[in-house]
Amino acid sequence: MAKIKICGLMREQDIDAVNKALPDYIGFVFARSKRQIDEKKAKELKAGLNPLIKAVGVFVNEEIKNIINLCNSNVIDIIQLHGDENEDYIRRLKNSVSNKIIKAVRVKDLEDIKKAMEITCDYLLFDAYHEGKYGGLGKTFDWSVIPDMGKPYFLAGGINSSNIMRAIQQLNPFCIDVSSGVETNGYKDPEKIMDIVAKVRQV
Repeated sequence: MAKIKICGLMREQDIDAVNKALPDYIGFVFARSKRQIDEKKAKELKAGLNPLIKAVGVFVNEEIKNIINLCNSNVIDIIQLHGDENEDYIRRLKNSVSNKIIKAVRVKDLEDIKKAMEITCDYLLFDAYHEGKYGGLGKTFDWSVIPDMGKPYFLAGGINSSNIMRAIQQLNPFCIDVSSGVETNGYKDPEKIMDIVAKVRQV
């Protein structure tokens, strides 16, 4: 059964909403973004999060020591690298913390996926490619370029309640990653969160 991650939580209301819906993962965005939060805010939000839900920290080219600090203080459970982090960067992280690592890949074509298969992360995350942007665009990409994968992956990019069932049935990803697809006027919508988590659980 596919898992689901609700990314970009910023407010206490968001925590209340996910505690009711119980997705598998939530995401705190530490990278520059309209959903960016700092360590202090993340700590406050994590304190109210149901421990059944794993918190993912989303980073773009972050200093490694800052990620290690967030892992060691239990603000995040899983690391998501969404920038230009290379194999050496991932190795240094793995040598410092035991937290699992998700490496995001912005997909243009099959070659991007083939290259990504060589990365020594725990999970890959496939997102839409856009020149000069690191993600969070709310746009889908051509899912047909994703081959049968030997490695578990997260699927992101423009997923909402209207296309999530097709994504799961067509691709059977390890996890679906949703952000803008559960928002109304730029904020997380509790009803949309409840609806999309329920859809995933029905499959």
